[in-house]
Amino acid sequence: MNLKPLLAGLLCMAYATSYGQYNTLHIPDTLSGTTFNLNMIDTFVQFRPGNQTITAGINGAFWGPTLFINKGDSLHMNVHNLMNDTTTLHWHGMHLPAVMDGGPHQTIPPGTIWRPYWKVTNNATTFWYHPHLHMSTEKQLLAGLGGFIIIRDAAEAALALPRTYGVDDIPLAVSSRSFDASNAFTNTSPYGDYNMVNGTLNPQVSLPKQFVRLRILNIELERGLNIGFSDNRNFYVIGNDGGLLDAPIIVNRAKLMVGERMEILVDLSSDAVGSSFDLMAYNAGFPLGFPGGEPNASGPFGSLLNNINYKVLHINVAAATTGAITTLPTTLVSNTTLTAADATVTRTLNVTGTPGTPFYFDNVNFNINTINETVKLGTIEKWTVKNNNVFGHSFHIHDVQFKIVSRSTGAVSTYESGWKDTYYLGIGETVSFVAKFDDYADATHPFMYHCHMAPHEDGGLMGQFIVNDATGINELTQELGDYNVYPNPTKDHIFFSFSNPNMVAYYVTITNAVGRTIYMLPYPQLAAGIDVSSFAPGIYYVQLTDEATKKVITKKFIKE
Repeated sequence: MNLKPLLAGLLCMAYATSYGQYNTLHIPDTLSGTTFNLNMIDTFVQFRPGNQTITAGINGAFWGPTLFINKGDSLHMNVHNLMNDTTTLHWHGMHLPAVMDGGPHQTIPPGTIWRPYWKVTNNATTFWYHPHLHMSTEKQLLAGLGGFIIIRDAAEAALALPRTYGVDDIPLAVSSRSFDASNAFTNTSPYGDYNMVNGTLNPQVSLPKQFVRLRILNIELERGLNIGFSDNRNFYVIGNDGGLLDAPIIVNRAKLMVGERMEILVDLSSDAVGSSFDLMAYNAGFPLGFPGGEPNASGPFGSLLNNINYKVLHINVAAATTGAITTLPTTLVSNTTLTAADATVTRTLNVTGTPGTPFYFDNVNFNINTINETVKLGTIEKWTVKNNNVFGHSFHIHDVQFKIVSRSTGAVSTYESGWKDTYYLGIGETVSFVAKFDDYADATHPFMYHCHMAPHEDGGLMGQFIVNDATGINELTQELGDYNVYPNPTKDHIFFSFSNPNMVAYYVTITNAVGRTIYMLPYPQLAAGIDVSSFAPGIYYVQLTDEATKKVITKKFIKE
């Protein structure tokens, strides 16, 4: 891949260069279709005067493109790790096979292409993708890896909602960064000193005089956000993590923890063209234990933004667009959610730890070789998570969307009444949710549950579960078959013939003669073969993992 045009373009990108003026909000580029090419690169950005800041990006300098996908489509991802470090790429919120999930087990070495694929079954919503490498998630998120996913479906398309991307439908990835004297990012504290949205410091945006839709994602390392507007206007929550709510919920404040998303409608129809106001984080006055509520401005948990109200985004009101949405829908979609009575299995997790010690689940540090929970395929379960320490957390579970059914601190907020995958677990709070674990069983690759605050996750506040087929199908053993690779030598494609007609490839990895991984293919679709036309001439090895036995058989082939 020729990176020279890309790197030249990075020098001209309109990112923040000072703190004395507003900078135009960067709207991420978009990709759509069913096949996506995502290149993860080490790069740099001119955030401030002086040295450039070393960053990482996906198809660009910082933060990745927004992926537009449709419910029902079968997606194919080509994730190319062009960085110097190993990474992963997790599809946060997506219901998909564990081997495609992009968690800590699906590592992508430098120079490798990982090719997961799955059918989209989730409803219209805002998801995101990000690295999930154990003990390096904080480092790679800090560098700028991640991007939005916007799912569309027929139910959402039938509603009169703003959906012109970058005009009246705006993605906002909210975070913050601190810099050292050479303009390098620092993480001496989990809280940055300077607010950043979509990679823009001190951002502003012009929005039309009508209803606008903001898709807000908290990508802080640890800080929670209490969202509101500077003029105290009301806004309408229309969706959270897993999709649209039944009806808009009117609020003037809403908490958003790390990893959570919220879609809101804001009515600008009564604002004068040329006027302005601010999207705010009303974070002042929270007790110690609210992430970012620490009173100190410096030190291990300090920040210039700690325990204050601060601007997230300056909004200028512009003229309305043609076909403007000026009426608030009274209803949205009809969700059939789960109740506690639906659950046939219950589990309890305790967040443990004391000041100065790591946070764990049930006093057990995360071990990538330990399966903490086993879930039977098709069951509805109630999980209760208890926070027994003096700090809040952001709980996230992979694979499923769930319904929060209780909070020990009071009623569940109406704006989090729909499908969720992440939620705030306050100090001393107990939260219960109900989820159905359907479609995918895999006794080898687990799904994760963890605190989404990256320092806590990297520090061991994470567990993993497998979904086990109750019929035992995914535990069957059979005699190991064999396979051949042909033609061998080859010029463009390799094909597979199996001695056992029941043999299925669970995973295929291709390495070169010195052991460097080239391709990683979960559940590969082998009927059309594997395209190796881009490989340099030489010797290569196919490592095929058999689905039933999970044994690995290696074959050599020659690329002419």
